[in-house]
Amino acid sequence: MIVYDKLWETMKEKGISQYKLIHTYGISPAQITRLKKNSNVNTNTLDMLCEILDCELEAIVEYKPTHLRGYYEHLIKIPKNDKPQ
Repeated sequence: MIVYDKLWETMKEKGISQYKLIHTYGISPAQITRLKKNSNVNTNTLDMLCEILDCELEAIVEYKPTHLRGYYEHLIKIPKNDKPQ
């Protein structure tokens, strides 16, 4: 699962508010909501955030593993002998 918890920390460190993202940089309120909910956002949005915050992607995005058997079982076939890592 991709989460954006680090985004809010980086924004605070850089002195960039959600208001400024929306009104100065043109990030849509809908994108802010999607980021807050850890929903899908496109790479263009992530690129813009890295530019605005002058940071690497790792400063705003984090991957947290999920348990594959339950979460993705309906999408992929995992052999019964294999365990997710």
